[in-house]
Amino acid sequence: MISSTFERMREAMQLSAEKPDPALLPTPRQLRRSTIAAVIGAAFIGVCVYMPAEYGIDPTGVGGVLGLTEMGEIKQQLAREAAEDELIHGGGEQSSRLVDDIFGLFAGAAHAQEAWVDTVTFSLAPGAATEIKLVMAAGDVAEYEWVATGGRINFDLHAHGDGQSIDYDRGRGATEGQGSIEAPFPGEHGWFWRNRDDANVTVTLQLRGAYSDVVRSE
Repeated sequence: MISSTFERMREAMQLSAEKPDPALLPTPRQLRRSTIAAVIGAAFIGVCVYMPAEYGIDPTGVGGVLGLTEMGEIKQQLAREAAEDELIHGGGEQSSRLVDDIFGLFAGAAHAQEAWVDTVTFSLAPGAATEIKLVMAAGDVAEYEWVATGGRINFDLHAHGDGQSIDYDRGRGATEGQGSIEAPFPGEHGWFWRNRDDANVTVTLQLRGAYSDVVRSE
């Protein structure tokens, strides 16, 4: 008898533990309210926090107040720069060809900008001489480069004009030269060449810069 009484009491306690009190359970209306509140909260976080912080988009202005919009704009800028770097440095053979083409265009433009304007070529027999002069104004700057083939040559780079004269450079038995002339006064600035070798010498002189004329005299 006592055993059966205890058995019934234990079963009653199990049933009480398995079946919650209906009064403690949320009603369907409460569940709907909780769901709507969760959706509104998630939307608020997405619009006011996530979008400004990740994309720099701030339709409400809250992100700007919290300093999140600036952070999102920085992230987007970094992402754009990474994409541009990938376009330039990545992408395999096609991107490499694109980069090569771009650098080729720049190199071609730089070469065109630096091209020589005038080229003067002359030959001197043994013992012969000639002069090549640039007509320049005060302050003009001209660049030059020359090479002698077939032998060596002597030169005297000087200027005269406006009652003044100046020696820039001299050479004996030279085969090449390069540099620039900055005219301190107006006049003719250039070279006196003489072939002291035993064979004919050909000189090719390239010029560019500020000068009005190239004059040759024997």
